[in-house]
Formats: sequence, C-alpha cells, structure tokens
Amino acid sequence: MTVVLVILAALLLLLLAAVVRTLALGHKVSAYRPEPVSARAEDYAEKLARMVRCETVSRPGEAQREKFLAFHALLAELFPRVHAQLEKTELDGNLLFYWKGKSGERPLVLMSHQDVVPAEGSWSHEPFSGDIADGKVWGRGSSDTKCSVMAFFQAVEELLAEGFVPPQDVYLSSSCTEEFAGPGCAMLVEELKRRGVRPWLVCDEGGGIITDPIAGIPGNFAMMGVFEKGKADVKFTARSSGGHASAPPANSPIARLAAFVDRVEKRSPFRKSFEPEVAAMFTRLAPYAPFGLRLLFGNLWLFAPLLKLVMPKLSAQAGALLKTTVAFTMQSGSDACNVLPQEASVWANMRFIPHQGMEESLGIIRALAKRYGLETQVLAASDYTEAADIKGEAWQYTVRTVEKTFPGLPACPYVMTGATDARFYQEISENVIRFAPVVYGPEQMKGMHGVNENIEIACLPGAVDFYRNLIAGLSGE
Repeated sequence: MTVVLVILAALLLLLLAAVVRTLALGHKVSAYRPEPVSARAEDYAEKLARMVRCETVSRPGEAQREKFLAFHALLAELFPRVHAQLEKTELDGNLLFYWKGKSGERPLVLMSHQDVVPAEGSWSHEPFSGDIADGKVWGRGSSDTKCSVMAFFQAVEELLAEGFVPPQDVYLSSSCTEEFAGPGCAMLVEELKRRGVRPWLVCDEGGGIITDPIAGIPGNFAMMGVFEKGKADVKFTARSSGGHASAPPANSPIARLAAFVDRVEKRSPFRKSFEPEVAAMFTRLAPYAPFGLRLLFGNLWLFAPLLKLVMPKLSAQAGALLKTTVAFTMQSGSDACNVLPQEASVWANMRFIPHQGMEESLGIIRALAKRYGLETQVLAASDYTEAADIKGEAWQYTVRTVEKTFPGLPACPYVMTGATDARFYQEISENVIRFAPVVYGPEQMKGMHGVNENIEIACLPGAVDFYRNLIAGLSGE
C-alpha cells in the first residue's frame, strides 16, 4: 500500500509540475491575416492566371521540352527585366537564372517547379482556365506551385526596376519534372556543382502558411519543412502452383497477401518516436492551443507516450510524423475468377523516418513479408534527407524574414512527409528549407493534386514581399 501511495504521489507531483509549466507558457493567438485584396494583388493574380492557362502537365517518358519552352516564352513576357538582366540557363526545359550580387560568399537559391499534375474529374472552373473569381485564381498549378514561381520572379522584377543590387548572389531554380520525381532539378544542381556554387540557403516549396495546422489549433502558421522522409516503392509477391478455384487450398497467394496487408495496417511494425524537429514543432505550437492540448504539447517530457497513441487519431498526417509508413497502392492476381493465381502481388509506397531509416525499415518489412511466404522486391528507394539546423543562422534568418513580412505569424519547423525537388539540393547545401510563402487553407490543401485547385488572391503580395525581403535582408548577415 505504501508503494502505491508513493507512486500516486509522484504522479501527482509530475502532473502538478506540468500544469504549472503550462500556465507559465500563457496563451497566444496567431494574429496574421492577409490584407484585403488590393490593386497590387489583382495585378499579381492576372500574371498567375496567365501562367495557369499555359498547360504544363509533366509525364515520365514523354518528350516535353517544347511545352515548357512555350511556358518560358510567357515568363519572358511577364518578367522582362529578369530575362534581360539575369543570366539564363535552360537544360531540357529546366530553368536556372543567375543574379550577380555584391558577394558570392552566401548564395541564395529560390526555387519552385513549373510542371503540374494531370487534371481529372469535374471542376467548377476549367482546370486550365486561370479564372479569377470569388477572390481566387483557379486552375491546376495555381497553388502547386506556379504561385511561388510567379512570386519570386515578380520580387526580382521589382527589385531590378528599383536598381537594386543583391548583397549576395541569387539563383532562381525551376525544374519541369518535380511532379513525377524526375531528373530535372538534379540537372540544375549538377550545373551549380560545375560552377562551384554551394548555396548558403535554399528556399523551396513544401511547407507554407497553413491554416489550422493541427486540429484544435486555430489560425495561420508558417510551417517550414526542415527535412523529407525517405521513400521506396516495394513489390510483395506470393507464388503457388495455381489450379482451379473449385478446390481452393489453404494459404493461397491472395490469402497470404491479404493477411500480410492486414497485419501491417492493424499493427504497424515500425516504432513511433518524436524526432527533435517534431518535438520543436509541438513546443512552438503549444502556446496557441487550448489548455488541454497546451498541457500535452508543452510537456512532451511527460506526455509523449500518450501523444504517440493520440496523434494518429488526430489525422493521418500527424501520425506520419512519428514513424515509417507503408501505403498499399496496387495489386494483381489471376486473370479469371475461377483460376487460382500462380503469382499475386501488392505494391506499396513506404516513407522512412530518421530513427528507422531506409535500411532498417526495409529490413523490418522484408522480414515480416517472409513470415507470410512473400518475396520482397525494392523497385526504387532513397533515404531521408538531413535536417536543416533549426538553431542555425540560416534558419533563424528565414524565421526573421517570415516575422518581418507577416507580422503576427508564428513560424514552426515540421517534417515533410512527401517529396520535393529540394532533396537534390541537399548535396550542395546544409540549409534547405521547404516554405512557400502563400496561405494554404483547408480548401487549398484539398485542391492540391485534386479538383478545383485555387489560391487566394489576397495572399499574393505577401509572397512577393517575402522573397524581396529574403533577398534584400542578406546585407545585414
């Protein structure tokens, strides 16, 4: 009885300490909202709309350079000073612009991709209409990510018009193969390697100004991606001697595959853990949460085990921050209903977390598949990227630029569960940050790669100003 009382007393003391710490955090509100639509915003919207109307769907294995050269011609029309005064390099449709600064010690790369995914389904505005309606630009690529391309080209266009000379060398990088993880950005990185350029800071898409980033935390937050999970496409195959379906044996190929998929779905073999960057995200968000969540998020030292259970229930995105994930995406079997397959397969996409990287995660899934009599074939794989230093100078500079451009907007590190072109720049830069300076509300998040993609016009001036400030502010570093 005494031992039980001691344990209860200790737990109460820990809980009391957490409550006191939570009260000390106080409660904050994310105050940033874009300014109402202005003439400047409308001008930017017109430029973006014209870019959306120029269809730039990319598909692997297709010759597409001519399509992107047409888009380049439009860029030259929209941003004449950039094309007249910067050094342009075009590599199979991929673009690199060089703006010589007063110094080349700390080069800056601004990047986002030209290509878009196919547009399927029924849209309220035609996917390549570039319609401007209801305070939004509509169409494929409006938010992913021609808005960013427009914004950094416009920022440089305006600075050139003012006679500005950047304190550091600036590069504008834009591939045309990002949407299918193609080689375009790698070509641009190879070109920079050939020139001996090692960027001090690379700013790509990936994060953004996200509205209500976690259930229960309202407002806009600058969610800045610090690294990407690794990924792999994996095929699992079950074999048998086949036969007639009228006399089915036990453990047929499809039954074994189904049991394997069920096991992975219901009891993931991968360990949950808070990466330092994920812990920092929750620490940063905690003061903006209601008291209950603030108590949990602000005291991971005590509540991390509970959050590991709760987060996957909040959202799939939240759960993916904690572990390696497996998503089963395709399957094959017999060609007829009454024939047992000699071979059946399922395909999966895996995403690797640093605490269980590519080799360990593949080893775990391969061993589990073997228990079900399955063969494992890794079709393509790459490991997670190294994280940007969230205590480092480049990160702090980017955060200050966010705070200067968007007063009242909190900035938070977070983990990219998807993949971007930024991973190619990891080879030549230690500071690769994934942040598109536009507002992505629930509607914009739903439309990305879906139907009715759009972006709010009101957020476009802030995006241009962010890139202007990022370029100009380097003089003080």
